[in-house]
Amino acid sequence: MTGSTVTDMITVQSGVPLSMNSEFTIAVHSLVYLAFLPERMAPSEAIADNVSTNPARIRKVMSCLKRGGYVDTREGAGGGYRLTLDPAIVNLADIYRLMAQGSVIPSWCSGNPEMDCVVGSNMREVMDGIFCRAEKQLENYFGGITISDVLGQIKECEEC
Repeated sequence: MTGSTVTDMITVQSGVPLSMNSEFTIAVHSLVYLAFLPERMAPSEAIADNVSTNPARIRKVMSCLKRGGYVDTREGAGGGYRLTLDPAIVNLADIYRLMAQGSVIPSWCSGNPEMDCVVGSNMREVMDGIFCRAEKQLENYFGGITISDVLGQIKECEEC
């Protein structure tokens, strides 16, 4: 698996990328944005503007992140969402498990265990195993990337 990218890992043999839960991307973007800010705090409107989505969607994602202990809120003027953990210890696997676990596994699989054909009767079980192993590899890959790492890569882009 050395040298593989995450895109390589979640692309099926047909070459069609699997769908990834967009809340995962929004959560990572939001946490990186908060880590970037000196005070590590911003209102949902500012986060939404940076993510290019609406504040209601940000509030939904941030609510999950708050339940997970990654952010807290401050009410009133100057309030918003604040990053509560060191971005160097928050890895993408943790965020994936919170926001999108299972999104690699399709909700429907071909075949029917009741079929007389060996292919049709076993396809679902075999594919379930393949997708479960793929998701585990994806989680392992994400486990090696922190919010600080993502921010560092973004800062490198700025220097280009």
